[in-house]
Amino acid sequence: MFFLPNRFMFIADLHIHSKYSRATSINADLDGYSKWAGIKGITVLGTGDFTHPKWLKELKGRMLPLENGLYEYEGTKFILTAEVSNVFEANGKIRKVHTVVLAPSFEIAEQFNDEIKKYGDLESDGRPTLTMSLAELAGIASKLDDVYLIPAHAWTPWFGIFGSKTGFDSVEEAFEGKTERIIALETGLSSDPAMNWMVSRIDRYTLVSNSDCHSPQKLGREGNLFDCEMSYTGIINAIKTRKGFVKTYEFYPEEGKYYYDGHRNCNVVMHPEEAIKHKNICPVCRRTLTIGVLHRVYDLADRKYGFKPENAVPFQHIVPLETVISKAIKKPETSRSVQEAYERIIQYFGNEFNVYEAKEDAIKLAAPPEIADAIIKVNRGEVKWRPGYDGVFGELILNGEEKKEEERKKQRSLMDF
Repeated sequence: MFFLPNRFMFIADLHIHSKYSRATSINADLDGYSKWAGIKGITVLGTGDFTHPKWLKELKGRMLPLENGLYEYEGTKFILTAEVSNVFEANGKIRKVHTVVLAPSFEIAEQFNDEIKKYGDLESDGRPTLTMSLAELAGIASKLDDVYLIPAHAWTPWFGIFGSKTGFDSVEEAFEGKTERIIALETGLSSDPAMNWMVSRIDRYTLVSNSDCHSPQKLGREGNLFDCEMSYTGIINAIKTRKGFVKTYEFYPEEGKYYYDGHRNCNVVMHPEEAIKHKNICPVCRRTLTIGVLHRVYDLADRKYGFKPENAVPFQHIVPLETVISKAIKKPETSRSVQEAYERIIQYFGNEFNVYEAKEDAIKLAAPPEIADAIIKVNRGEVKWRPGYDGVFGELILNGEEKKEEERKKQRSLMDF
């Protein structure tokens, strides 16, 4: 079965991590990722971590070059990508920013590695920490053929280019004007394009969405749908021009773990307006709250929510299928019941992204009523969330839980901090 508008379209997830990055699965290798790319419905994957010598050696030894800037392993196409962490001082403040790097060949990737190894230990982590400015990073990219940069999870408090903890107020400030190799901004799990459209200063940058996964099962939490030539140049041009860039698939930002403001240790979570009333101070421990993505967007916004730029790439909210099934049948995602239901639905539709594009009649044929109803609600956008904050993922509210959540909110509102 094929549910995308035409058979030439393909989904790409450009930001992942290998087993050589910290806090990753031992299955985060070519075998694991190629297997799960098929289950998810992803045609092109970023390799992640090409800066790590052992991972790069494995990629070179096992992937087949396709002579179009892509590589192949077990039927999955790969594009050379990495993520670097720049730590430096600017304007009297320590900055920490993550950036996705794309390279057209192993030769160019190795040239990039030769340049950055002067600033950090590439063997210590698949996502190396570099003691260099973003302007210096951009300078290295500009010297190499067809190397491009995408600021990663742009709004995350820590390590986002606009993050409340260590970020900047503009791309131009962050890169000291050296922006010619920046082709996009990554929305991250806690923001979506509609939030980004509130900030006119970033209109010039295409918005992309990727899973930033640390295990194969988390592939495709977000993704990009293209209708362009399946090549390095084709994908880069589609991102640059937005022609052939059909849409992005997005987490509901409320599900992201930095959407609202709060303090995880104190079980305090606040909408930005409430946080401002409390002067961004935790009412329990009296320390500064972790300022979330929504608050930071409000800080930089010069438009109201709902504005859409003329040339904006469309987007579609999705929820991982295992999460939906888990909520529908009230069992843990890792339970046998959820896994068996997931496998049956994947067998019917061919892959997970087909479920997001399927007609409702097909969904009703493929799944039991309680699961089918939940999938349809999610696909329609008829969902509510307990928002994420300070490193805690948001929680989907389904199937009768809405009334309980409203009662919980009423009870909490009586406790005036």
